[in-house]
Amino acid sequence: MVSVIVPLYNEEENVRPLYEALKAAMEGYKGDYELLFVDDGSNDRTLQLLNEIAEKDKKARLLSFRRNFGQTAAFAAGFDHASGDVIVTIDGDLQNDPEDIPRLLSLIGEYDIVSGWRRNRKDPFLRRRLPSMIANYLISKVTGVKLHDYGCSLKAYKADVVKNINLYGEMHRFIPAIANWYGVRVAEVETTHHPRLYGKSKYGLSRTIRVLLDLITIKFLQSFSTKPLQAFGPIGLLSGLLGFGISLYLAVEKILGKSIGGRPLLLLGALLIIVGIQLIGMGLLGEMLVRVYHESQKKPIYVLKSTNIEKTSDL
Repeated sequence: MVSVIVPLYNEEENVRPLYEALKAAMEGYKGDYELLFVDDGSNDRTLQLLNEIAEKDKKARLLSFRRNFGQTAAFAAGFDHASGDVIVTIDGDLQNDPEDIPRLLSLIGEYDIVSGWRRNRKDPFLRRRLPSMIANYLISKVTGVKLHDYGCSLKAYKADVVKNINLYGEMHRFIPAIANWYGVRVAEVETTHHPRLYGKSKYGLSRTIRVLLDLITIKFLQSFSTKPLQAFGPIGLLSGLLGFGISLYLAVEKILGKSIGGRPLLLLGALLIIVGIQLIGMGLLGEMLVRVYHESQKKPIYVLKSTNIEKTSDL
């Protein structure tokens, strides 16, 4: 079964055309499906129109937020309530073409995630495409998962991949990079992109900053989530050693009879030593938190693909 998750926020003009386009695309798919609409706290007629559709079509399911929580939360709610063993996500603005969904589904099985690539994107260059190109380059470089279009919401996932991922901030776009840590196979296919005909875009330059901050979080979690001391420790040691070296140099000068009381170097040396101690302390606290997190939830630090060992009761 395929679950198609569609987050919507103030998209009243797109609801019916989108539903009809999704219906036409999925009716041609040889298999069962559901359309899972997530109303993200809309204050126009979006929810009313979705309710009308859900009353007439049993394949249309609806989740409604009390307020606007954002696209990542909408996707997370969809993943939690999806019944399918394959999950497709798509924006509710009709810029992605639902007719591309069967092509993505045809690759699921060979791959765990199939991501859309809006190669001929129909958005303004300076305000949308250029920031997106920069973000895609940075994300690919930092995470090591090379995709042309992380921001494309049209993606297909094996359900067991996304249901084991907790999403925060704007992290829905990083799912391929996060899932890569689990050893999943990711493919990318070109998809059709249309100009927006109705409603207003909810994206802007401010989102780029949030994406960059999330990228730092992802990189830290990918590389140091189980060993935070190795992130803070080297910088702390370097800072402490530099501070110690400066202090030692000043101590020798003091012994030789020179005055060091008013020299900025004395303050710099003390500051570097304090910063070094604090960074190493942060790393040690992080190590303790990692152990509390994993041991309290009995959460392993590895992911098994398969095993022939039967699970036994805890010793």
